[in-house]
Amino acid sequence: MKVRDILRVKGNALYTITPEDTLLDAARLMSDNDIGSLVVMAHGRVVGILTFREVIEAVVKNGGSMQGLSVYRSMDPGPLICTLETDLDEVRRMMLGRHARYLPVIDHMQLMGVISFYDVAKTVVDSQGLENQLLKAYIRDWPEDDAATARPGHDS
Repeated sequence: MKVRDILRVKGNALYTITPEDTLLDAARLMSDNDIGSLVVMAHGRVVGILTFREVIEAVVKNGGSMQGLSVYRSMDPGPLICTLETDLDEVRRMMLGRHARYLPVIDHMQLMGVISFYDVAKTVVDSQGLENQLLKAYIRDWPEDDAATARPGHDS
C-alpha cells in the first residue's frame, strides 16, 4: 500500500501557516480545526511543520506565554516528508525512527497533504480487518470434500 491510497481515503484537507504568523494564530487554527499539525509554507514551498509538541515546548520555554512567539521560532524546520509513492512500511519505519506523528506528502515539489500516525494505524487496522473478512469468507466456502481431509483426526 502507498501513501497515495491513504490520502485517497482520508481526503485532501490541507491546513498551512506561514513562518511570520504568531504562535497564538497557529494554536487557534489547530484548535478550531481539531488538528495536531500545520505545514509551514513560504513562497509555495514547505519550510517546516508545527505540531502541538512544538507549540507546548515553545510556550514552556517562554515561561508559559505565547506572547511574542512566531511560528518561525517554534516550528521544526526539517520535517520528514514522503511522496505519494512512498510505501506504507517505509512510512512506518520513518515515523517510528524519528518519533514523528505527522508527515507532509510532497509530489513534484507541491504539498499534497499530511498523513498522521493515526492515519497509518487506521490503514493497517482496516487492512487487517479486510484480510480477516476475506479469510473467514474463504473458510466458510471451503468445499466439504476438502474440509474432512484437511482436518487432522477425521477419517475419510
